[in-house]
Amino acid sequence: MKTLVSYTELIENALSDFNLPQQPAQLYDPLRYFLTLGGKRMRPILTLLATEAFGKNAKDGIHAALAVELFHNFSLIHDDIMDAAPLRRGQHTVHEKWNTNIAILSGDVLLVKAYECLGKYDANIFKNLFAVFNQTAIEVCEGQQYDMDFEQRNDVSEEDYIEMIRLKTSVLLGCALELGAIIGGADLSEAQKIYRFGEQLGLAFQIQDDLLDLFGTEAQVGKQIGGDVLANKKTLLSIAAKRLASPEQRLTLKEIEQVKNDTDKIARTQKIYQELGAKSYCETKMNNFHQEALQALDLIESKHSKAAFYDLAEFLLNRAH
Repeated sequence: MKTLVSYTELIENALSDFNLPQQPAQLYDPLRYFLTLGGKRMRPILTLLATEAFGKNAKDGIHAALAVELFHNFSLIHDDIMDAAPLRRGQHTVHEKWNTNIAILSGDVLLVKAYECLGKYDANIFKNLFAVFNQTAIEVCEGQQYDMDFEQRNDVSEEDYIEMIRLKTSVLLGCALELGAIIGGADLSEAQKIYRFGEQLGLAFQIQDDLLDLFGTEAQVGKQIGGDVLANKKTLLSIAAKRLASPEQRLTLKEIEQVKNDTDKIARTQKIYQELGAKSYCETKMNNFHQEALQALDLIESKHSKAAFYDLAEFLLNRAH
């Protein structure tokens, strides 16, 4: 993980040097606050890793890495509003600390700043970077819309859910890697292979997030535990539980959805998901996607070491937050 630490330092230094205007303070102070909350910086790390893996200095990918990180944070600020989430990374979300209107507008500025970073590349590669980034931005919004649509549906299948998290989460990991590959000089075939690695890794990552949301601790994950359950959100856990349940157990699951006491609702959901084998099922699916990511990585003919990619994949599989 030493190599990953060095990439993280590059990103943190770049974020520290990232200049935001002082005024209007109500627009920019929330962004300064949010960007200092930390996070794993996984997505920009992927961009730097790919830049280096395909033959350029990691620093050549820093503007694209920042674009990815700023876009990711923009999406988090807006997602928190839509989810009515009180905490992010253990601290108040922007809409809680300020208000919803400020959070919306600040998030919008962060999106524009992401494109500004991407625009620092030469015209000969900017067109390709822009195309990948734009397609990803649209897909992330599509994924978020599906996520909200699912709240009103009772017929969400496992396939529906996997496609939703592919769009909402995985494509940005694939994008982060493909941007780095383009900057590094990779050909189209290799860029697509590294995208596939990120996409499959992202699926494993999101399923693990679902598991941590319910079975982690608030201290570990930095946000309210059981948020998905309290919001009656469709997750692979809930979909698997309903599929594995008997008719009688399905009635119990429906009854738990109506429970008003947060602590009781979370505890009862944890218990029945474990009894039904939903937790074990999701862990197996997570491991399967992780293996598919590694298989995609094996196919890449990078002239440089891929060890850091394998290290990151292993780190993400065993994370506690």
